[in-house]
Amino acid sequence: MLEWLKQPGFFGTHATVGADMSQLMATVFTGLFVIGWIQARRRRADTHHWMMLSGMIAMLAFFISYYLFRQLGVLAFEGKEGFGGSEALYRNVFIPLLIIHITLVVIGLVMAVYMIVLGFRAQLIEQGRRILSDRVLQTTWGKIGMIFGGLCVPVAVYLLYLVAADRFRMGRLIVWIGFLALIAIVFAVEMTIQRIWPDGGRRHRALGRFTMTIYCILFVTGTTTYTMLYLLYPGKIG
Repeated sequence: MLEWLKQPGFFGTHATVGADMSQLMATVFTGLFVIGWIQARRRRADTHHWMMLSGMIAMLAFFISYYLFRQLGVLAFEGKEGFGGSEALYRNVFIPLLIIHITLVVIGLVMAVYMIVLGFRAQLIEQGRRILSDRVLQTTWGKIGMIFGGLCVPVAVYLLYLVAADRFRMGRLIVWIGFLALIAIVFAVEMTIQRIWPDGGRRHRALGRFTMTIYCILFVTGTTTYTMLYLLYPGKIG
C-alpha cells in the first residue's frame, strides 16, 4: 500500500498518488463542510447534521492515516531536496506556510472530534425534526477522568499484547500516544469552553463558525503547499 501511494500521481503533476489523493480528499471534505454550513444557514438541520458528520468522520480517518501513520505531504521537513525553489523561498515562505498548515491540521483534528461529540450532545429531535437545544451542557472532571481512563485501559492492554507477541514498534506507540493526547486536548477544550458558553446550542453555533473558518484556511494552505511542491517548484517525487 505504501509503495503504491509513493507512485506518480494521477493529476499529471510531480506529485505522488498519496499527495494527489490528499488534495482530492481535502477538496471533497471542504466541499461537504461548505454545503453543510449552507444547509445550517437555511435551517435544514438534518441535511446539515449528516453532511458535517460524514465530512468530519472521513476527514478524521484521512488525517489519522496520512499524517500520523504515513506522514505524507510533509516531506519538506526531511530536507530541501523535496522543494525545487530557492533557499530563501524555502526558508521564508514555504516552511512557515507548511508549519501553519500542520498547526491547522492539529486544530482541525481536535475540533472535528469535539464538534462531533458536541453535535450529538446539543441536539434534540422533536416531532421528527432535529433542533439545537438551549439547555446548559456541562460536564465534570470526574466524568472526564472516567471516560479517559476507560480509553487508556484497552490501549495499554493492546500495547502489552504487542510487546508479548514481539510485534511492538515505537511508531505504533507514538501513534497511540498521539491518539490519547488528541482526546485529552478535546476534553481540556470542553472544560474550558463550557465555562464561556454553557448553553449547548449557542456553543455549537459559535464553534461551528470558528471550525468552518479553520477548514477553509486549511484548504487554502494545503492547496498552496501542493502547488508550490508539485507545480511551481517541484523537487524529487516523494
